Amino acid sequence: MATELDNGIVLVGTGRMAFHLGHAIARAGWRLAGIAGRDAGRTKELALQLRSTPYGIDEPWPDAALYILAVKDDAVPGLAQRIARGDRVLVHTSGALGKEALGSHAHRGVLWPIKSLSPGEPADLSATPLVIDASDDLARTTLFDLARSISGKVVELPTAQRRKLHLAAVFASNFPVYLMERAERLLADEGIDPKLLLPLWNAAARKVGEQGAAASLTGPARRGDTGTVRAHLDLLAGDADLRRAYALLSRMILADHHPDLTKGFSDTDGQPDL
Repeated sequence: MATELDNGIVLVGTGRMAFHLGHAIARAGWRLAGIAGRDAGRTKELALQLRSTPYGIDEPWPDAALYILAVKDDAVPGLAQRIARGDRVLVHTSGALGKEALGSHAHRGVLWPIKSLSPGEPADLSATPLVIDASDDLARTTLFDLARSISGKVVELPTAQRRKLHLAAVFASNFPVYLMERAERLLADEGIDPKLLLPLWNAAARKVGEQGAAASLTGPARRGDTGTVRAHLDLLAGDADLRRAYALLSRMILADHHPDLTKGFSDTDGQPDL
């Protein structure tokens, strides 16, 4: 069945989002009419991979049914002004920006994959939730056609809910990875192989998927073992920031599960009085 997307897609950007989303679009069989980017070399390389045509960011872009701005958030408003009004659909890929970042275009929207995208081989997005938001029926139909051809999980959320989901995604994905990095540094400083933590990390993620986060939480603060919490804080005496982070997280866990043990426990200076 013919769709609006048969008139082609222009992908703007050459970063991780553009790379992975572009490959997913190509695998789904859609025609990429052009790839536009600031770096000529990267733009040419991505266009070659996707069997498309490279364009400079300041060049005239080809006509298409859909323009996808897969760029940094602060670049979206300026690039949106480059797209002529009319029946074209214009979307960005940010989880944090609203549709208003695209200006006064009548047919605008958002296509945001809930996935941490890393360098390497093109990601399989078939099981990745794709969040869409649209200003009107044309944008909605176009986004649903594209998203459902890429993933089996497509959800439409308005800006306020999408922003809250984006915030939750940072807590669920970005912060744990950073804390894992700090944990690896702690071990590396002692000459201990950081890979010893991987089975623990993998098991925790698996349990959360199977029984939810609340039922999967373990550790000294969850048990109310304030003696171990105090000992850990002593070990962190040489790293004030990490010590404060440990104190704050421990206090939050204690407040949820052992509120009687939080009295006098400071979450600002890492100095507990347990």
